[in-house]
Amino acid sequence: MAISLLAVGLISILGQVVLLRELNVSFYGIELIYLLALGIWLFWTAVGAVVGRRNRFPSIKYIVVLFIIFGIAILLDIVFIRSSRLIFGGIPGAYLTFFQQLIVVVISILPAGLLSGLLFQWTAKAYVTTGRTLASAYAIESAGGLIGGLFSTLFIMWGLQNCSIAFVCALASVITPIIILRGLRTSLLRWTATVLACIFLALLWKTSYLDRQMSIWNHPNLLESSDSPYGRITATRLYNQISVFENDALAFETEGIEAEYFCHLVALQHPNPQEVLILGGGIEGIVREIAKYKPKRIDYVELNPVMLNLVTRYLPDDIRKSLREPNVHIIFADPRQYLKKSGTYDLILVGMPEPASGQANRFYTQEFFKQCSAKLNPGGILGFRLRTAENLWTMPLTRRNTSIYSALQSVFPEALFLPGTTNVVTASRAPLPRTPEIMSRRLQDMKIVTRLISQNYIKYLFTNDRFFQIRDLLKKEKALPNTDIRPVCYQYAFIIWLSKFFPRIALVDPSSIMDNDFLKPPLSLLLWISLPIIFLLSRLLPALRRAMLVAAAGFMGMVLETILILYYQVKHGVLYQDIGLLLMSFMAGLALGAMIINREMARPIANRMLSRWYGIRLLSGFCFLCAFTGMRVTMSISAGLVEISCLLAIAGFLVAGIFAYASLHEIEDQKNVISPLYSADLIGGCLGSLLGSLILIPLVGMDVTTWGMLLLAAFSILLV
Repeated sequence: MAISLLAVGLISILGQVVLLRELNVSFYGIELIYLLALGIWLFWTAVGAVVGRRNRFPSIKYIVVLFIIFGIAILLDIVFIRSSRLIFGGIPGAYLTFFQQLIVVVISILPAGLLSGLLFQWTAKAYVTTGRTLASAYAIESAGGLIGGLFSTLFIMWGLQNCSIAFVCALASVITPIIILRGLRTSLLRWTATVLACIFLALLWKTSYLDRQMSIWNHPNLLESSDSPYGRITATRLYNQISVFENDALAFETEGIEAEYFCHLVALQHPNPQEVLILGGGIEGIVREIAKYKPKRIDYVELNPVMLNLVTRYLPDDIRKSLREPNVHIIFADPRQYLKKSGTYDLILVGMPEPASGQANRFYTQEFFKQCSAKLNPGGILGFRLRTAENLWTMPLTRRNTSIYSALQSVFPEALFLPGTTNVVTASRAPLPRTPEIMSRRLQDMKIVTRLISQNYIKYLFTNDRFFQIRDLLKKEKALPNTDIRPVCYQYAFIIWLSKFFPRIALVDPSSIMDNDFLKPPLSLLLWISLPIIFLLSRLLPALRRAMLVAAAGFMGMVLETILILYYQVKHGVLYQDIGLLLMSFMAGLALGAMIINREMARPIANRMLSRWYGIRLLSGFCFLCAFTGMRVTMSISAGLVEISCLLAIAGFLVAGIFAYASLHEIEDQKNVISPLYSADLIGGCLGSLLGSLILIPLVGMDVTTWGMLLLAAFSILLV
């Protein structure tokens, strides 16, 4: 059964990685869908932990059947997710309705999540029947998750495609029955698993073909598609137009004027740009356009080398030629990390995606603008773009843009907003042009050939009604500056995304919630007082008290995990292999916590009060961890990979330690607590994932959320 528990953890993590990445692509890289899917995964796993709980002595045959079904389900889920737009009649490039998206997420995750929860429950019951404890079963399953996280990280580093990882996961699932049935006379199930393993192995060699055919379902004019550490890159061709998609959302196309519009409206504000830094977007044509100014040096920093290597061969000749010019230097690095060691520039052009996710938001914060300001020469200009509706800004869109503008103004004394469907925003420590004559004269003197930008067009931008309306609107509206630890753009992206399906939500202003009396004393104080009262009342029912203790630990662990990973992301950038290592650290902490507390509590203890001290010490550890993390985040102190990994390992240790304590303290029959405690752990993690990512961090920031977890940890001592 130890092998089975190890396999459950391994295929659960691998399966989770595969399905969440596919859903992320299927819904155009919307990070909110990813977070929602993770919460639903934990929910279905909790349901699986409850289903079949009356089967106190599950047969090994039932466990084998579940492993086989899991292997088949993972592959069918991939097919379902990729064909979901066709099944629901979606329009190419458009979202499915909100409820259709929710149905796809729920259905695709249901089999794997349900089976992983049921597998752990039955395998753990069979394991504890041999005289072992639930805590040791939990430790072994967590160790399997650690191995699964390691392999998912290595697969990404080796360039293995997500479809291939799905087949590896399915193979691991059907090979497990072959191992655990060795020596038993259950020939039919073993032969079934063997045949399926052979079929999956044969298909694994054909995954490139299968992957391409499934990609064609959504991209009929497909040239090439490849998974990268940052998402799936897809290139298509229709006649002479090359379109590039990132997570199936259009990144750019070669026949448009987006690069020309952005580049020239920034560059013409500088009298003579000689040193230019381009942060992302160079292959859109930004390098080609800025080269028309004949600068001495162009440094192009690309975050995703897979995109550059895949797309370059299909780009028009003029863009490819511009990338090979002797004054162009291509650097593969995270832009914020590069700025720490770079030289100074006359122009910094930020071609990063919209601030609709934690990954992109870090390029629109006060801290990032300070980095850019430090790297500008006297008279240097920073330029970036914000896509909006041209004629009407909704309330969330207005507050999002205002929060970015507020962050910008806190760093630069001069800022200029040029309106359009794409708003070009510039900032400098020196005065910027406020009338069209200066830019028009430079365009004429330099004799730059463009398709859209002309003297008349520049005059139109500075003299039309929108220019003055937006200038007045940005001065009138008040919003908190967008910062690393309080990513206010994130909450507005959530509202903007939902308003695509429910237009009335566009009237909601998340910042008004913070001004509502509900969050002010005495109502907020009443909310915090009611929590310890509930915890005290739960002591009347020991089973409920244990479940609430485990759920609270799962909730705090998931919120802290989210905060630490997001904090690492905003400070050091997102390399998927780094996040894999961080998740592995958390899983390693889970395994160690369960093993160590199980061993310590197995020793003879004089009385129950001494046993209770294990729980008090673990929750006190949570308090110290929250306090330490809160101070680091509040002071915005940079933390490296090693430090964040250690903090995640400690968080995992405490979560698993509390789980082990609850499963051993005053428990006579281990089988009775497997289902309630494991499901409580998962439900707490589910709530922590959803509330922490979608509500707490966006509304009050990472710092306040961490201090809130400190209070929750202190109150949870009442449950021990």
